[in-house]
Amino acid sequence: MEAIRVKLPEDFPAPELPELKLRPERWRNGVAVRIPNWLGDAVMALPALRQLKLGLPEHCGLFVVGPQGLEVFFRALDFVDDYLGLSRLHRRWTRDELRRLHRLRPGVGLLLNNSLRDAAMFRLALPGALLTGAARRGRSIFLSRAYSFPVNHRRQPARLHHANKYLAMARALGAPPWDGTLPELKLPTPASELHTEIFGLCEHPRLLTLGAGAAYGAAKRWRGDYFREIAARWIDRGGVVASLGSRAESELCAEAVAGLPTAKALNLAGRTDLTELIHLLRASQAVLANDSGVMHLAAALGTPGVAVFGPTDYTATAPISPKWRLLYGNCECAPCFRRQCPDGAPRCMDLVTPDQVWAALQELE
Repeated sequence: MEAIRVKLPEDFPAPELPELKLRPERWRNGVAVRIPNWLGDAVMALPALRQLKLGLPEHCGLFVVGPQGLEVFFRALDFVDDYLGLSRLHRRWTRDELRRLHRLRPGVGLLLNNSLRDAAMFRLALPGALLTGAARRGRSIFLSRAYSFPVNHRRQPARLHHANKYLAMARALGAPPWDGTLPELKLPTPASELHTEIFGLCEHPRLLTLGAGAAYGAAKRWRGDYFREIAARWIDRGGVVASLGSRAESELCAEAVAGLPTAKALNLAGRTDLTELIHLLRASQAVLANDSGVMHLAAALGTPGVAVFGPTDYTATAPISPKWRLLYGNCECAPCFRRQCPDGAPRCMDLVTPDQVWAALQELE
């Protein structure tokens, strides 16, 4: 078997859901939306959020509920009227968080995640609201409208992209059709105020950023020596490389640039906040990443790139951008959705070669 090129999100639409046709007064002050916790999934919710805002009555606001760590990202979107950051993602909400949501007085709530706990918290904070979301984990008892979608099964692509699933639920609340464009992020910190090292990278005309990590697990990480081979080729052609990831991924990101000239290949894992990460991705000529938050964020910023897929389902989580090229390790056991490959090294990821990735990168120039 060998790696294959794959299609993009528009090829994997969601079913149309019946529209609720709410009266303006039913919305009260607007709609509160619980976004998913993962950065990548939250980025895939952007089309649904913007279209939902466009479809709201004039007096209504769009209020986003999600992890505290994503607040800077969503406050950089001009169509988000308020953000409620949750301090404890896998525990009961605090009283202050419940009060804050209640004080916003939305008449409608939309849950884009699958949490039973969050459905219960929304109902507790908004006892009279119309709540909608996917029918998962027995939470339909708390929802006014619960929608059924296909569940991902091992070795079977879902053929339903997350962005399209979120859009389907927004459309059911009266959101207009999406035109395929993504909103612009307006960051409060200009590039000139960034740390000197990061500002210098942002000013370089040939910056390649590497998303060598993947918080979900080791199974969907392309080999470090493969990343390093691509980085070396890029530097040989006059470029610079930044390896990006969380503090926990520092060792992985270091492997991606090991042995390369330190002035031209930097490991920034754990050394950037979300604002700096956005600036770096926006300034990049290209991005090479696993199926990760870095991949989705770069695509949403309009930066071209190449993504390597293996144990996860590209039909569900491909980046939302025609500027990206996807390479999929087409094994008989994929997609398996495992965090760790039971065979040790994930064969699906190894099927994607540096030559294939380099050829895809060359297409973007």
